This record gives sequence, C-alpha cells and structure tokens, in this order.
Amino acid sequence: MEEGNSQNQIQRSDIGEENTQTLESNRITDQHLLQFLDSTDDYLTQMDSLSMMLRQGWFELASARYSMGASRVSSAMLDLNSHSAATSVQVSEDVDSGVRKARFALCKWGSSDNVKQGFGEAKLGDDSLQLRHRSSSPFSESTEKASPQNGAPLIVDDQIQKERSKSLSVFGTLVSPKLRTAQLSFETALEKLVEIANARSTMLSTFDQVKKKLEET
Repeated sequence: MEEGNSQNQIQRSDIGEENTQTLESNRITDQHLLQFLDSTDDYLTQMDSLSMMLRQGWFELASARYSMGASRVSSAMLDLNSHSAATSVQVSEDVDSGVRKARFALCKWGSSDNVKQGFGEAKLGDDSLQLRHRSSSPFSESTEKASPQNGAPLIVDDQIQKERSKSLSVFGTLVSPKLRTAQLSFETALEKLVEIANARSTMLSTFDQVKKKLEET
C-alpha cells in the first residue's frame, strides 16, 4: 500500500510539473503573440502617418512651384553631380529589448566625421531635432523654445540651418516659405521612414518568435 501511494504521489508530481511547464510555455507564446500584434498595429499606424506627411509635403511643394514659377522649381535646377550624403542611416543590433532585431538610427545633416561619432549621439541628435519640431505649428521653424525640464532655450543648431539653406540655394537666393515648409515635411517623413523600419524589424522578430513557439508545440 505504501509503495502504491508513493507511486501515485510521484505521478501526481510529474503531472503537476508538466502542467506548470505547459502553462509557462503558453504564457510565453501569448506574450510573443501580443508583442507581434502590437508591433503590427504600430507599423500600420506609422505607414498611415507617413502617407499623410508625404501628401502634405507634395502639396506644399506644389504651392511653392505655383508662387515661384515652374521654371524656378523644377528638376532642371538640381545639381546632378556627385555629393557626399547629408543624411545617413546607422544600423545596429538592439540587445536592450531582449528581442534580437536590427535597430535603425537617422543621422541628418552630418559630415562623415559626425557619422563616425556613434549610434548614441546620432540618436540623441534625432531626439533633440524632434523636440525642435514640436511647436505650435507641426513644421514651424522657430529658433527658440523653452525646455520643459529646466526652462533653458532649445536653440536650433546653426549648422543644420546652414545645410537646409544650402540645399535650397539651387532654387535661388529668395525662396518661397512654402518651399522651406515642404523641405521640413519631407525631412520629417524621412524620420518617419526610420521609425517604420524599426517597427517592421520588431514585427518580423516577434513573428519569428511566435512561429518558433508554435513549431515547438
């Protein structure tokens, strides 16, 4: 009798461990599935936002072309010679989130020396530039704004302003404000593209995890 009771206890213990492992496996699978659904929703939302930004940019460019004349705002005015890239994308592996995936960061209006300074500074530059874009107007070119943390003014980097003006100089010395606004619209759309790339990277990595878990069961 004692041996039978011991065997029953061992069997119940084994069944309990199996149930615990099954519940833990299901919990992890559900967690990965929720992450995949969240990343998919974020990806679709970002794509819709990009479409709106591009539509706004093309509308502003058309307005600038109308006010300045078709001869001044056309592809014939562009300098087609080779130039160093004013904007680059840095790719690294994200290890902080616990999910193996690629992470993209935008480095804008930087020289080759600035690009080599590293991922952290590039990301910091993007964050500060996004703060400068958050004003009463979505694409305002205000040069000063109070910081919510310490009240210190956030001054737009002179180098960025010079690079922006330089890129528009092919259209003449005096350009329509609409052309500058269009430039900022497309610049913001470029930032959104990097956000979309990060969202897609997260979506694909979480999908691989969900697929792997389903194959194991």
